[in-house]
Amino acid sequence: MSYKRFAFLVMVVSLLVGVFSTVMAQDVLLIWADDTRTPILEELSAQFEAEFGIPVKVQQLGFGDIRDQLKTAAPAGEGPDIIIGAHDWLGELVSNGLLAPIDLGDMAEKFVPVALSAFTFEGQLYGMPYATENIAFVYNPELVTEVPTTWDEVRALSEQLVAEGKSEYGFVRQEGDPYHFYPIQTAFGGYVFGRDEEGNYNPLDLGVDSEGAIEALAWYRGMVDAGLQPSGVDYDVLHTLFETGKAAMIMTGPWALDRIRTSGVPYEVADFIPAGPAGNGRPFLGVQGFMISAFSTKKDLAEAFLLDFVASEEIEVTVGDVTATPMVLLGKARPSAFLPALEVSDDPDFPAYASAGAEADPMPAIPEMASVWSAWGDAITLVAQGQSTPEEAFKTAGEQIRAAIAGS
Repeated sequence: MSYKRFAFLVMVVSLLVGVFSTVMAQDVLLIWADDTRTPILEELSAQFEAEFGIPVKVQQLGFGDIRDQLKTAAPAGEGPDIIIGAHDWLGELVSNGLLAPIDLGDMAEKFVPVALSAFTFEGQLYGMPYATENIAFVYNPELVTEVPTTWDEVRALSEQLVAEGKSEYGFVRQEGDPYHFYPIQTAFGGYVFGRDEEGNYNPLDLGVDSEGAIEALAWYRGMVDAGLQPSGVDYDVLHTLFETGKAAMIMTGPWALDRIRTSGVPYEVADFIPAGPAGNGRPFLGVQGFMISAFSTKKDLAEAFLLDFVASEEIEVTVGDVTATPMVLLGKARPSAFLPALEVSDDPDFPAYASAGAEADPMPAIPEMASVWSAWGDAITLVAQGQSTPEEAFKTAGEQIRAAIAGS
């Protein structure tokens, strides 16, 4: 028996000795999860109960409903012990006193550092991450034989492919979408929020209208003016263009891999984002993980379930026809935030996504981020449609965002 499992059993026995009658009647760990995680967690919970005698109930909710319902259920004593959610929920949940800090101890070194950073709010860790997601540069190797390393090279290659009749547009991105624009913006030195000395996002330092952001938008405007960017490109149009060879290069996330693979189009995922004057582009990083309710009466047991069972490298669980550790099973759809699971992943594209996101900026979890998206995206759209200059568009967006933050 491993030391971790022994330590876990000692703790459980201590709990049972101290409150035996209460445990027998009430000590059921309750987890809230969405439909994609619930089946796996139900399998994990069944084995956990079989091995340790502690029942775990998994309740399925819509992904967004988990956060919303926690705000009312937890204070009333009707909420879960553990939830699965996104790191950018922290600002709202921690500010409302709904989450308990988590201490990973020596286990912290086994997690992707930027994933731990994402689940850290005001110096405290509030989640055990299990998966990461970010966009990366994806290209058709039959059309792109030498991957461009800078955004200027992306434009030059796009012009070459169009001139040679090999591709209708070269590189294409979703019109107006700031999430997919961000890696270009950071490559030119732009940002959304600056950070303080402790690494926390500073809502008073807005970078949407910074010099680097405007330069990035000017680069994009050049692509539009050169006829290299079609109008009205949403997610489906973007992927259709790529799947039909009309676009040779795009940026997209691991959630699109099934669609790309099913289409049969040749593709490769670059392990970097093309660079600009400020270096390689940094995408936003999204991290999903386990969080413990501040209102749980079983915080120690919840933490032991996560650290000594879910994050165990020794325990294997069979789900469907796959037998693996819990973290490997949970990381099937996204690159794992748990380094031992990432290292044994059999997905050929996850390492490239992980590399492209190694220096990514965690999606700001501060409440002020909600004031950014609309004005930021509208500004990019206005430039794409030739209705505004890059400087005018982002300066106006900056004014709108600052006013919204001040009034919130």
